[in-house]
Amino acid sequence: MKNVKKIVKKHYDKIAATGSSCCGCSCGSKLDVERISKSIGYSDEELKLTDANLGLGCGNPVAMGQIKEGDTVLDLGSGAGFDCFLASNQLGKSGRVFGVDFSREMIKKAQENAKKYNYENVEFRFGDIEKLPIDDQSINVVISNCVINLAPDKKKVFSEIARVLKSNGRAYVSDIVLLGKLTEEQKKDADLLAGCVAGALAKTEYIELIESAGLKVKILSEDTDISKRQYQDVPLESLKIEIKK
Repeated sequence: MKNVKKIVKKHYDKIAATGSSCCGCSCGSKLDVERISKSIGYSDEELKLTDANLGLGCGNPVAMGQIKEGDTVLDLGSGAGFDCFLASNQLGKSGRVFGVDFSREMIKKAQENAKKYNYENVEFRFGDIEKLPIDDQSINVVISNCVINLAPDKKKVFSEIARVLKSNGRAYVSDIVLLGKLTEEQKKDADLLAGCVAGALAKTEYIELIESAGLKVKILSEDTDISKRQYQDVPLESLKIEIKK
């Protein structure tokens, strides 16, 4: 599909402006966002950051992440800042979080939320996850929540993860991968593209791309029920993985 980034950016600019969406084939109210967020692993305590949670994920990478006090964390596709703030809560004053997003509207919203919730160790940077505005070997933990599937060149994303991670660094990713084939009509559907489906890869291909970047992959869990809950039975799953350099 042509103009993938333009389509995705327009979609997420709109979400930032309206504050309402979900990563799936349907979107709804704040109650829907809360229901979806709980179903993918967020606790009631975490969901108190209501303005930052737009219901865009397919997992909870912070819960998987084993983030330690003093770590430097990078969130790929940071949106309104939700996962960045949750990561910050585990870091202490000596830790730092960077969020990267290519929607300027999302960056603006995240910065407003950081000020509102008083997160001083979180910085949001405008940029593309295929070319991260982050120094080499500067990150302990990368997290990403239902975002890499949106990138046209996923191989570049995984190469960038390898570049920015410190020696023995690790990444925790929740993402949508395909378990079957999409129809040609589905592949060309702009809503399915922005909704994390049309641009997704087969699970085996996704893992192979990570390994081709010189990284090691461990599957932590696989949520196939998400297809029924959010994606109208499209043959896919939410894959939760640990990546090590």
